[in-house]
Amino acid sequence: MKITIDTDTALLTVLQEESEQVWPLYSKQAFEILSRQWVRVGWAEKYQYTFSWFGRPVIQLPEDMLRIQEVIYRLKPDVIIETGVAHGGSLVFYASLMQAMNHGHVIGIDIEIRPHNRAAIEAHELFSRITLIEGSSTDSEVVAKAASLVKPTDNVLVILDSNHSYAHVLNELRAYAPLVTAGSYIVATDGIMHDLADVPRGHQSWLTDNPTCAARDFADAHPEFVIEQPHWSFNESNLEQNVTHWPGAWLKRC
Repeated sequence: MKITIDTDTALLTVLQEESEQVWPLYSKQAFEILSRQWVRVGWAEKYQYTFSWFGRPVIQLPEDMLRIQEVIYRLKPDVIIETGVAHGGSLVFYASLMQAMNHGHVIGIDIEIRPHNRAAIEAHELFSRITLIEGSSTDSEVVAKAASLVKPTDNVLVILDSNHSYAHVLNELRAYAPLVTAGSYIVATDGIMHDLADVPRGHQSWLTDNPTCAARDFADAHPEFVIEQPHWSFNESNLEQNVTHWPGAWLKRC
């Protein structure tokens, strides 16, 4: 594919095989085309590794963080379960939202919580709203431990951000979906892998070995869940698609 940006004529041209499309440069279509390439180049350049939240590194696109805070504010979950801790930035981000709402608790699960990361998370001002569980997110004892921290009346949101292989994410979906309450979500993050197979640091297997495919197949087998991108709480544009690392990620429990 060849993309040509002509600022003199204010046109964007996409040439793919024998097909050519021309769009006004300042249009919805051009925005979506350029945003896709921006995400791909940004991923290759590790743009998502340049952010922190309240002092802890957070490896996410800022747009994904803003979009999920809209959902958290709307749902006001009692419990957020996140698989994948890393440096703890996402946990602190969710805990900061709960602190602002004076409501809720975050459970972080990781197969290995490195000592320096654990020490920093436990020393953080918001640790009172965080519980750490070390172990494989798909281990039955780990799942049971997380479930034991959820009350029957709790409103629960689950975010999957650990191992992003198809098999692991599908197993996580099967393990944690029963904890998700009606109207809430289980989110299979980083499905953008399917569009990064030909990008530096990408791999051809990612075309099918990714969270988006796992979420789709899980939804096909579990009609109580539908893939549904949350609506934007505010929108004065004509845009409809997120600039995201999480395409097809949001599984809503009906």
